[in-house]
Amino acid sequence: MSKAQGSTTLWNYFSRHSPRVRRKRGVLPTSSEMPGIPFLPFSILQGILGVLCVGLTGFWGQHWLGGFAWDGSSEMFNWHPVLMVTGMLVLYGSAALVYRVPFSWERPKLPWKLLHAALTLVAFILVILGLVAVFEFHNKKKIPNMYSLHSWLGLTAVLLFSCQWIMGFASFLLPWAPIWLRALYKPIHVFFGSAILSLVLAACISGINEKLFFRLTNSTTPYSKLPAEAWFANFLGMLILIYGLLVLWALALPAWKRPDVNSQDIQEPLLQEAR
Repeated sequence: MSKAQGSTTLWNYFSRHSPRVRRKRGVLPTSSEMPGIPFLPFSILQGILGVLCVGLTGFWGQHWLGGFAWDGSSEMFNWHPVLMVTGMLVLYGSAALVYRVPFSWERPKLPWKLLHAALTLVAFILVILGLVAVFEFHNKKKIPNMYSLHSWLGLTAVLLFSCQWIMGFASFLLPWAPIWLRALYKPIHVFFGSAILSLVLAACISGINEKLFFRLTNSTTPYSKLPAEAWFANFLGMLILIYGLLVLWALALPAWKRPDVNSQDIQEPLLQEAR
């Protein structure tokens, strides 16, 4: 297939799945629920924002916080925000949007289930490493653990995320859960997906603010004077907020939800689909 033919095919595919065509097919209930932009450019924008969130977090750690190490020092702590933003925000947000990809609507759902599970599993591994980084630093420096609101929010998000992954894997990818249980759990799974991401946003923003207060309270240029680091970290926090809110917005749009034809995701777990 030539490049021109490939571009035409891709354009025709997204044209067939545009809001107007889907509304004619009866998939979309009302025109008032139409998103302002197609999913493809939205996903590109989200990808750019996600890379910026991770990259700027890493730049903050390298440029202002002293770099990175894995020895219990403050440089080891710097891995904590990078790993948490990468895992709990960007990868988790990407995994939440997997079923919004138009290519998945007319194809078997199994590959997308596996991709969703794999992304969240990688996110979980990064989160565990991020927790190791912060606890090792605290223990070596004799700093108390789990005393701040940031730590409470973060650990709550991680615990819910762990339960979410285990329950989702057991309910939708393994054959022993009955159909009625899958049907009952699915809306709960969807709700907690958005709830966990909201907790992640709160933990990220409070963590940035907490770090700035620790670093700049007794400095020659206090936080209230907005030195360059404060400007940068505040901007990073706003960028993280925008990324998370856009994910939540996309999840809430009925027009971008995968058509639930015959509820195959409820009736067909992994082992049954594989046979």
